[in-house]
Amino acid sequence: MQPDFQRDVCCVLGLPFDLVTQAQAEARLQAAARGRTRCFFTTPNLNFAVACFTDAEFRASVLQSDLSLADGWPIVAIARLLGIRLPERVAGASLFEGLCARGDAAPMKVYFFGGPDGAAQAACERINTSANGMRCVGFDSPGFGSVDEMSDAARLEQLNASGADLVVVSLGAKKGQAWIQRNLSRISAPLVSHLGAVVNFAAGTVARAPAWVQGLRLEWLWRISEEPALWRRYARDGGALLGLMVTHVLPHAVYLRFRRLSKRAVSDPQAVVERVADRTVIRLAGACTRDNLRALRDLLQTQTSHGQPIELDLSGVSFLDGSAIGLLALLHGWNMRLEATRTVADVSPSARRMLRWAGAEYLLGAAGAVQS
Repeated sequence: MQPDFQRDVCCVLGLPFDLVTQAQAEARLQAAARGRTRCFFTTPNLNFAVACFTDAEFRASVLQSDLSLADGWPIVAIARLLGIRLPERVAGASLFEGLCARGDAAPMKVYFFGGPDGAAQAACERINTSANGMRCVGFDSPGFGSVDEMSDAARLEQLNASGADLVVVSLGAKKGQAWIQRNLSRISAPLVSHLGAVVNFAAGTVARAPAWVQGLRLEWLWRISEEPALWRRYARDGGALLGLMVTHVLPHAVYLRFRRLSKRAVSDPQAVVERVADRTVIRLAGACTRDNLRALRDLLQTQTSHGQPIELDLSGVSFLDGSAIGLLALLHGWNMRLEATRTVADVSPSARRMLRWAGAEYLLGAAGAVQS
């Protein structure tokens, strides 16, 4: 399936995020469920972003999703520091709660896959005994096997027979994303996502932080009080974030601050298309910003219809903002589906700096991979 290059995305810590509010995200998911239109949505948080710096397959699962939502205040704060208009945090748990609170006549049907022993069943029973806009139509707790062992035909037949609108996967982030990538084409439900903590919240085995704690940006501390083992993950991620702030975010923010002082109106980037035997090459020149990407979006949409990888020559590009890099990240997801390992073949020194600071040097292939 072709990616949607009309998505309004930005790049933060190497990942694309859709510039939407929670209400807008809920509306998209509800529309997809009604129309039975596939929407694989991801909710990357800081843990996702840190892991994606060193795990290309995990990163690809985000790049190839249909909707990517910022589930973490650090993501939102970094975006705003870089002048990116990321509206708000859209937590996976909040999104699920919003869908449960719908007043529609036809409740959304959910299927839980994974979670601790007994949690999925408890979540299913709890949802079905409360009056809300969600109804649980099934669950499966596959244990701790491999992705292959969890992907047998019988399990998927059981899932599809439930008639679910939404499949909530809870297997641990990397395994859950890998399971979805492996089985997405075999799942009939329109909405699929890995929402790790949601099954525990829905089951009542773990209490979610009250609204006032969330408002103080202290949900992470509440989670540690509920699940003490999480402190190790949060400590690792916090240490990684400090390193990324020094090597990527702050240099990028300083550069953008000084550039804004001398900012001038820029025309649309120029593009020349060349088709070679096994790929399409697009040579870009000029500055690529959120305000002038329409023609490039249309061009990418047209060129991916040919079913070939697309390689970009950025040697004539003077500037890339977060929206432009986010668009290139979506293109990289398309290229990875076609087993192409790089999206950018040549790059100007200034554009390379933008890619490096944005955590997106992986667009250059193995030779340009960012090390955290």
